[in-house]
Amino acid sequence: MRPFRALTYRRHDPGQLARVSSPAYDLVTVAARHQLAQADPHNVVRLILPELGGTAPGADARTPAGTERIVDHAARTLREWEDQGVLVRDAEPALWVYELRPSDGTPATVGWLGAVTLPEPGSRAVLPHEDTFPVAVEGRRALLAATRTDLEPIVLAHDAEPAVAELTAAARAGEPDLRLVDSDGVAHSLWRVTDPAVLAELGAGWRRTSAVIADGHHRFAAALAHARREGAPGRSAVLALVTPMGAGGLRVEPIHRVLPGLSLDAAAAAAARGFRVTPLPVGSRSDLVEHVRRWQRDPRQSGFLVTDGRGLQHLDRPADVVRAAVPAEAPDAWRRLDVVLAHHGLAEQLWGRSDGPDDVLIAHDLDQALDLADERTGVALLLRAPSPAAVAAVAREGARMPRKSTLFVPKPRTGLVFRPHED
Repeated sequence: MRPFRALTYRRHDPGQLARVSSPAYDLVTVAARHQLAQADPHNVVRLILPELGGTAPGADARTPAGTERIVDHAARTLREWEDQGVLVRDAEPALWVYELRPSDGTPATVGWLGAVTLPEPGSRAVLPHEDTFPVAVEGRRALLAATRTDLEPIVLAHDAEPAVAELTAAARAGEPDLRLVDSDGVAHSLWRVTDPAVLAELGAGWRRTSAVIADGHHRFAAALAHARREGAPGRSAVLALVTPMGAGGLRVEPIHRVLPGLSLDAAAAAAARGFRVTPLPVGSRSDLVEHVRRWQRDPRQSGFLVTDGRGLQHLDRPADVVRAAVPAEAPDAWRRLDVVLAHHGLAEQLWGRSDGPDDVLIAHDLDQALDLADERTGVALLLRAPSPAAVAAVAREGARMPRKSTLFVPKPRTGLVFRPHED
């Protein structure tokens, strides 16, 4: 983990930073992208989700030539903003303390933004825990190659390290250099740290730890692919927000699945071949949402909920036919995950769906899952979140969870700090 000369927006007032920043690229819908782009002509979505000629972002990216046109457009836009003074480069290298404080009273998450050296093959310093899609990785790699800039950080959760915790607490004194409140009410505060002695102590502390990728598996894989093409594996770096595991770190929320074109009756009938299926009484959508929230908060609950937005079914007590669908040779930590049983035992074995992007859609929250199920005349498969310890255990056993299995929150805001590669 090393300091870098950051590229930031010249105007630092909170209102302006709120207008030019955005959520991470994979959380931005087409409609949200349009709203963000309209909010300010220099909103970062014009870089992370570039648009050509009024077409949807990435609409002509089905061919290498289409991808090249899109990422070249992003690179030109980035250079123009630098030339116009919209973005300015720091004079000296720094690390950045980053505090994310939710409005609901949940304890703040505090980490550090820095340039993390990409590990050599076989290294266990940085461990992924989720599968990736090659097409998505290639898209991010092409954008990285064209802009030669890390536009948004990955997120790493590192082992507890007392020296890092002490330095983190001390570095948050005084007014932050950057701050804003996002649309979810999360307050983002960043402090630039340049003291060589502090940076050296932090580096020594991190070298005593290892880390698990909490968010940004596709961007991490893209950075590795870019380094290989550049002939610099082990020397290149990736912009990362590094947070501790446990206190002061991230929380995990579930990511749900939506199966289009599957009715609730058909889903329940097929699921009954391998689960106990119990219909649950619900009235309005608000009743359904509250029932789901209670189920997710209750540690005594197990299994899955399936809904079309009107009815609700509880699936539990998986039979041998379901458990047998989970690969027996996989590590125990992986085989025990709810999301693994949902994919292999339920979606594939009983519902006959592959894990392709057209067969199983991803929903990052409950409302999105219900809306998608309604729009696509399907059902939402609702999951509970794995614990951070379970995620770390899977990573350390060298296994991979199904794609989009974990939603670590709160999320860093994209557009506050960029890392040009000539640092």
